[in-house]
Amino acid sequence: MELTDLGFDGWFKEPSASILKQGQSIARVTAVDRDAFLIRGKGAERYAEVSGKLRFEARSAEDLPCVGDWVCAQLPASEGPALIHAVVPRKTLLRRKRPGTTVEFQLIASNIDVAFIIQACDYDFNMCRLDRYLVMASEGHIEARIVLSKTDLISPVELGQKVAQITGAGITVPILPLSNANGSGLDDFRAFLAPGRTYCLLGSSGVGKTTLINRLIGRDMFETKAVSVTGEGVHTTTRRHLLVLEDGAMLIDTPGMRELGLIGTTEVMKDTFAEVGVLASLCRFSDCTHGGEPGCAILQAVTSGTLSVERYRNYLKLKKENEFHDLSYFQKRKKDKEFGRFIKAAKKRMKE
Repeated sequence: MELTDLGFDGWFKEPSASILKQGQSIARVTAVDRDAFLIRGKGAERYAEVSGKLRFEARSAEDLPCVGDWVCAQLPASEGPALIHAVVPRKTLLRRKRPGTTVEFQLIASNIDVAFIIQACDYDFNMCRLDRYLVMASEGHIEARIVLSKTDLISPVELGQKVAQITGAGITVPILPLSNANGSGLDDFRAFLAPGRTYCLLGSSGVGKTTLINRLIGRDMFETKAVSVTGEGVHTTTRRHLLVLEDGAMLIDTPGMRELGLIGTTEVMKDTFAEVGVLASLCRFSDCTHGGEPGCAILQAVTSGTLSVERYRNYLKLKKENEFHDLSYFQKRKKDKEFGRFIKAAKKRMKE
């Protein structure tokens, strides 16, 4: 297999050439499990570890490899793991706020061409969550597609209503309905995949991401579990991994995400909520918070029914959450930089 078969194109050639050292080769990270990695270059897939120097110099998790990354790796002369010495600059990146109270980024996958955002047509369908995924994809400069799975569980009329709910909210992303159970829509999904391009499956547990992969490869290669009686998904995928399909397309499966916090997405929200942005430009005051000021065009649109209450509330919620996380994140980074300067100065004094 050549590197081009794994998605290595002209975009990566120049930046990788400037950091690749003698004795190293280019490979792609195909799986991450805590501190263990699987990488694949021109040869077979093999285990790898991050070099001590790269780990020591990493300022945050963003400087360490994630699934989809291209890396400079040194293969061992004998048996043992390869050593990853550097990460090639990324073309695209999916990331979210780390779950919990810590305001840090958690990397999901990189160098993705298209993100399939999967929502099941039963319990999982949630417009608020869909907006979050769309904002996350836009922030990473990744093309998005919406997949409505488990269409066999609802009537054609109900499916049409869900599609109308999405398009009626101003979302213009293409929608692909499908069913893993009866195969409806699978051919349309396959037709969208192209050799050498990388796709990522995003969605909650139980929406059918792993089952979809099994259908695409024609066998039950990965374990799946039934959805619980409450309608909540059961975690099956426990790590992110990149799979090369027979037709040459690549799919990255991801574990279901219960938390989807956002950082640094204030600007890209203008794209996801484009219709809200247009209305905001018509507000009487340029610093309108859209919470009750006179002459607010957004509130007028909600009152007249041209903007749904759900869409309006979700916009305000994500905007407020993102601004809070941004402030907390940059305050933490400022403290980290100040501490770093303190340590550097202390070392200098010790040498003197």
